[in-house]
Amino acid sequence: MKILIIEDEQLNAERLKLLIGELLPDGKIMNTLQSVAESVEWFSENAEPDVVFLDIHLADGSAFSIFDKVQVKCPIIFTTAYDEYALKAFEVNSIDYLLKPIDRNNFLRAIDKLKNIFQHHPVDNSELINKLSQAIYEYRPVYKSSLLVSMGDKFIPLPVKEIAFFYVENKMIHVVQNNDKKYLINSTLDDIWKQLDPAWFYRANRQFIVAKWSVKEISLWFGNRVVVNLKLPTPERIVISRTHVQEFKKWVIE
Repeated sequence: MKILIIEDEQLNAERLKLLIGELLPDGKIMNTLQSVAESVEWFSENAEPDVVFLDIHLADGSAFSIFDKVQVKCPIIFTTAYDEYALKAFEVNSIDYLLKPIDRNNFLRAIDKLKNIFQHHPVDNSELINKLSQAIYEYRPVYKSSLLVSMGDKFIPLPVKEIAFFYVENKMIHVVQNNDKKYLINSTLDDIWKQLDPAWFYRANRQFIVAKWSVKEISLWFGNRVVVNLKLPTPERIVISRTHVQEFKKWVIE
């Protein structure tokens, strides 16, 4: 089985290689690509593999843009980190996916589906990709443009574009505006996180949600972790765990 991996996070690519080596003894990895541009060039110059493991979000854009430039007829197994709306779209269209971090059982499930379905029936990728793109658009959640915060004995709507970060202190949720003005909000960090667009806000840890525009720099920390330094002072150090460092770095520059 000839395999192509398109994945811009090294750890995830290495994880896939390990699983392929362990569970697909007849698998041959043709190449590992990291971007839309690389992928378009590769498909233009090489024979198609038997299957592609394709990350939805690549460093230079959406993986779907690959199909606007080249025709890909082989089966595709998509990989994704957190897009819940995308997962619903996959289920609707019977296209398989692997949720990161990829585990052994899910990998085997995808391979079994590949062998039992894709190899016995012609696959019209162009139709499936169009349906998937449309389904993802339809399932995309509507995020809040403002949140109701407390100011004295009043509640005021605060546009999310004016928010630098949220943090928990003494079981209270604090909202810090871009001008360093602070408010309280009657909610939990989990509930707030569900209402925010993950393209612009990141759940750094159990104590903090940060806005992309408030990030000043990233510093190395012990145990392969990083510290996020914001443009405003924070009540404590914001530490990103080792397992989320690559994901956070990717989020910052997207």
